[in-house]
Amino acid sequence: MRLSRRGLLRAGLAGTAAGALGGLTAGCAVPTGSTGRNMVLWYWSGGLSDTVVKRARSRYGDAVDLKAVQIGGYYRSKLITTLAGRAHIPDIAGLKGEDMASYLPNADQFVDLRTLGAERLRSAYLGWKWDQGIADDGSMVGFPIDCGPVGHYYMPEVFERAGLPHEPADVSRELDTWEKFFDAGVRMKKRLPGTYLLTDITSVYSMAVSQGTANYVDRERNFIGDQPHIRRAWDRAVDAKRLGIVSKLVSGTPDQLSATESGRLPSQLNASWATSDIKLGVPKTKGRWRVASCPGGPSNIGGSFLAITKACREPERAFEIITWLLDPANQAQGFVDAGLFPSTPASYGMAKLREPDPFFGGQVTMDVFGPAAQRVPIAYNSPFDVALGQPVKDEIKNVGVLGKDPDTAWRDAMRKCRRIAGHLGVNV
Repeated sequence: MRLSRRGLLRAGLAGTAAGALGGLTAGCAVPTGSTGRNMVLWYWSGGLSDTVVKRARSRYGDAVDLKAVQIGGYYRSKLITTLAGRAHIPDIAGLKGEDMASYLPNADQFVDLRTLGAERLRSAYLGWKWDQGIADDGSMVGFPIDCGPVGHYYMPEVFERAGLPHEPADVSRELDTWEKFFDAGVRMKKRLPGTYLLTDITSVYSMAVSQGTANYVDRERNFIGDQPHIRRAWDRAVDAKRLGIVSKLVSGTPDQLSATESGRLPSQLNASWATSDIKLGVPKTKGRWRVASCPGGPSNIGGSFLAITKACREPERAFEIITWLLDPANQAQGFVDAGLFPSTPASYGMAKLREPDPFFGGQVTMDVFGPAAQRVPIAYNSPFDVALGQPVKDEIKNVGVLGKDPDTAWRDAMRKCRRIAGHLGVNV
C-alpha cells in the first residue's frame, strides 16, 4: 500500500515536518527539480566525496548543469517534506542508511532503478548492501554509496601490558568470540586496575544484534523483538556489565576522551568510519592504535544510498551520473576523502586503499575491513525497526549507566515496544 502526501507525513517519516518545510521555504536559494539543463543533487556534509562531486560537475557540464547542494539540519525531514509537498524536489537524493527502510514503503516516490539498467551492475556491489535498497515489491529505490563494516580498535601497548595478544592477526584469532573477548577484559581489569575493555554496554548490544539475521519486525509485520535473538544480545550486554569490564563513562564526553587518550579505555568496537572519529577525538594517540576483527563475527553500521526522484525529468542522465559517482574508482576516492567505506569490492585492492595508515602504526586497515564487509550477515530491515528498537536500546543504557535491574529493564522495554507496535499496526 502506497502512502498519499498526507499519509507520508502522518506515518512519522517527516519528523519535524513543519520546521523542515519552513526551512525550505525560507531558503529560496535551494533549487527545484530539473528544468532544462538543470539537475539537482541533494546530500549532506560528508555524504559524498567533494572531489568526486566536483569532477562530476565538470564531466557532465556539457550535458547538464549539476547543482550539488549540501542540506544541513534534519535531512530526512526536509526530503520527506519536499516529496509530500511536491515542491523543491531534487532530481537525485541521498538516502541515509539508517533511514532506508522507512523510504521503501514509498517506492513510488522514486524511479525504479531496474528500469534504467541497474541490474547489470549488481555483481560489482556487495550483495547484502544492494538488497537493502530494494523494496518489498522488487523495485530498486537506492543505489549503494558506502557501508560500515565493524572492527575492533585497540591499543597494542596496553594489551601487551595486560598480558593479552597484541598483534592484529593474534587479536583477531584469539579474541574471536564474545566469551574470549570478555575473558580478556577480566584479565585486563586484574592486571591494570582502572582500565576497561569498553566504554559502555550499549555497543555490545548493538553489535550483537547486527551480527544476526533478524531485527525487531519480520516481513509479515510481526514484532519479533521479544524473541531469543534479541534476548541473547541483551544478556550478552548485561554480562559485560556484570563482569565489570565496561566503564561508567559516556561516549563522546571529555572524560571519555581523556580516559581513551591515557590508555584507560584502550579498546572499542565500531564501524570503519570511526577511524576518523578516533583521529579527531584523540589526535595525540597517533600510532598507538591497531584494528582487528570484531568478536562474534562481522556486522555493519551505517552506509547510504543515492536515489532518483519521480520529479527528475532526465532519469537516464541522472542514472549515468549516479553510476559514475559510485563506480569502484570513485568509491575509493570517497574513502580517502570522507571515510566512506566502498560498497564495491573491486575498490579494496586499489593502491590508494592499500596505503599504510600512520595513525594505526602503519597498518593497512583495509585488510580487516575489506573481508568483514564481504561477510556481513543478511537481515530484513523493516520500516518499523528503528521505532521498536529504541525502547530496548534506551533500557539497556539504563542498565549500563544507571544500574537499573536488567530483568525490570527488559520488562519495561517489552511493554513499551508492544505499545508502540500497536500504534504502528505491527502484530504483537
